[in-house]
Amino acid sequence: MVADRSLVKGSAYGICAGLCWGVIFLGPQLTPGLSGLQFAVLRFLCYGAISAVLLMPRWRRVCAHLTLADWTSLFWLSLIGNLIYYALVGTGVQLVGIATTSLIVGLIPVLVTLAGRHDVNAVSLRKLLPSLCCAVGGVVLISWHALITGDRPDTLTTIAGILCATGALVTWSWFAVSNARRLVQVASVSSHDWALLTGVMTGAQSLLLAAPVLGFQAGTHGSAEWLDFFLVAGGVALLSSVVGGACWNQASRLLPLALSGQVLVIETLAALVFGFSWAHRLPDAYETAAIALLVTGVLWCLNCHRPPLPCRQQSRRTPACRSKAR
Repeated sequence: MVADRSLVKGSAYGICAGLCWGVIFLGPQLTPGLSGLQFAVLRFLCYGAISAVLLMPRWRRVCAHLTLADWTSLFWLSLIGNLIYYALVGTGVQLVGIATTSLIVGLIPVLVTLAGRHDVNAVSLRKLLPSLCCAVGGVVLISWHALITGDRPDTLTTIAGILCATGALVTWSWFAVSNARRLVQVASVSSHDWALLTGVMTGAQSLLLAAPVLGFQAGTHGSAEWLDFFLVAGGVALLSSVVGGACWNQASRLLPLALSGQVLVIETLAALVFGFSWAHRLPDAYETAAIALLVTGVLWCLNCHRPPLPCRQQSRRTPACRSKAR
């Protein structure tokens, strides 16, 4: 019963995180005057400021539990999982669009699930294979459809965009695995505070990059444009980084790594919904079929991770319960 509750609660947190993260693909589209790296720096400056304000009342108490190893982990998690990842996402979105980028990044659940297959209480790869095939099949189908039906730029731009999206896939897969394992080791710090600490670290890194990345373009945009940029970046930071990060950390503590990886497919679905809304259209038959495959894969994986019912709730005809009855 307790395991069932943790599964449901962790899945709910993971779904909330995925919904919040779906907007990260829309941010770069709303700020075409900035490069992917520039928008990433702006977003994480806002994230750092919000995190510092929220964490300030209990800063000393939270930091008292952290070791040098924890701070080192925060540095690399922030740099690779936030700054580098989102710079690659933003560049990919601007080069090849939301659909293609979000669908390549949508393979994150597959990589995270494979990385967690040897963890304690992990489900065997053979049992997970059908759900993984559904997820991969959905991503491949909708990626192929998006590439052959969209207005494609020149070949070099397409290749550059795909490489950026692939880099984002690798960097955030590493972040998801490393962050989940580090959270197990810092049980004295809450999931919410860990997300805020990550925000403070990312904000500090962004502050160092702000002058060289944003400074030389300060005069090329008017004050009204910069206000729009900050409003979009602040909205993405609050929803995706603060709320989404806290939900994801909580999900990482409640779910097995393989299952938390599968729940990440919600981010892809949310990004597609936002992308279709931005384009003012509904998904066609191919896109609907691909989305159905993705959802099927998640639900299948969720069922694989359900603990077996006690024998009193199962039929006595099952072999395991029959042997216990004897």
